[in-house]
Amino acid sequence: MPKLRHYDNLGTARFLTFSSYRRENYLLRPGIPELIISHLKQARVKYVIQYLGYVIMSEHVHLVLMPPDGLKLGLVIREIKSRMAKEYFSIHPDGIEGRRIFWQKRCYDHNCRSTETIIEKINYCHQNPVRRGLVSDPGMYKWSSYNWYQGKRDVPLTMNEYEL
Repeated sequence: MPKLRHYDNLGTARFLTFSSYRRENYLLRPGIPELIISHLKQARVKYVIQYLGYVIMSEHVHLVLMPPDGLKLGLVIREIKSRMAKEYFSIHPDGIEGRRIFWQKRCYDHNCRSTETIIEKINYCHQNPVRRGLVSDPGMYKWSSYNWYQGKRDVPLTMNEYEL
């Protein structure tokens, strides 16, 4: 498999996608979104990451974020996924359907080189549950940054301010 190139240190926001193992539908099972959010919060503090948008879907996670200069984002995402999976398997030692692999290897990332692209990716996150038919309005979906941008502050993951 060819090595994916990641372009860190460009001073741009990043749009990331990482997926469950074999893109199986289990990321919305009870307790899993909370674990993902918990580990995103830990990474925010440890690495001074600014979150601009996100959505947790049943088989993948999208993030729009601004990493600090010099941060190797691929290594950070690997750490988030690894720690989150270890915590899950410590609670559920039998794994998922008898398997102890949680995440697909690697992640997809895209440098957002303009304000328009950042806004496009944030809106993409917010509309994902609607496009999938999970909700008719993005405000009805708990696991995205949409409600933060609507002025609500009792949300699972707060965002850094970004004008939409």
